Amino acid sequence: MTPWPRVLVTGARGQVGQELLRAFGDQCQLVAYDRRALDLSSPEQVRDRVREDAPDVIINAAAYTAVDRAESEPELARAINEIAPGVLAEEASRANALLVHYSTDYVFDGAKTGPWSENDLTHPLNVYGATKLAGEQAIQQIGGRYLIFRTSWVYGPHGQNFLFTMLRLGRERDTLNVVDDQIGAPTSSIEIANATSKIATGVLAGQFGNAADWAGIYNMTCSGAVSWCGFARTIFSRAPQLLEGKTPTVNAIPSSEFPTPARRPLNSVLSSEKLFSRFSLRLAPWESALDQVLRVVSAEHAES
Repeated sequence: MTPWPRVLVTGARGQVGQELLRAFGDQCQLVAYDRRALDLSSPEQVRDRVREDAPDVIINAAAYTAVDRAESEPELARAINEIAPGVLAEEASRANALLVHYSTDYVFDGAKTGPWSENDLTHPLNVYGATKLAGEQAIQQIGGRYLIFRTSWVYGPHGQNFLFTMLRLGRERDTLNVVDDQIGAPTSSIEIANATSKIATGVLAGQFGNAADWAGIYNMTCSGAVSWCGFARTIFSRAPQLLEGKTPTVNAIPSSEFPTPARRPLNSVLSSEKLFSRFSLRLAPWESALDQVLRVVSAEHAES
């Protein structure tokens, strides 16, 4: 009998990390670390943990994601988003383990009119995007058995995200102003974790050939596109039971009326055709994924 693979997950208490534990829980030996148990800003601690645990798969679901704060904490963002992934790649290569790492639409500047492909030139507009791009490059430089999944507008039934911010504000206010000129694909942590599980399991089983056949960068987002304003309106229309009887009005505003320390790309839509071509896998349309997340949130709300 083939032993179950040993899977190390960083960022285990984050919104993607929690779903990864669910998605992988019944088919592997899980070793899960949150940021209190594993400080990704300490390369020595990262090396020690990986060597001690000897995983077959490393899934790096941890990141410095405070986009605006990164503008004033560039060194910390770099330590977590650039240096740590490089260390993980070195250790994965040393042990011949599979490394799965998540990146972001923010590696692009948003100036393109159509969906971004993996081959488009990168040009991040902010420190967060620059450090995430540097993390990708650090992994690529090491090479080996790695998968980098670029995703966008991540939210889910757990953690802090746009969905819960909107639900809270929707209960507190009658009117909200939400940016309408930034376009992207809201992508649920459930969809990301399920897709990651299917692909990683297939890789371990040899389903996709050798590393030379599949290693690289892939866009991984739900299909479709919407603005933040449209996303907010859809949340409110599909989750009245979570708004405590409120029906907030959402006003569309341009980004210029909502200034932030970090610039955001206006077009964050990513093409996931490469993911489908290589792994025969598509994530759900963003509306369907939202409904799934809202079912989970509603069920947990009813139990509380």
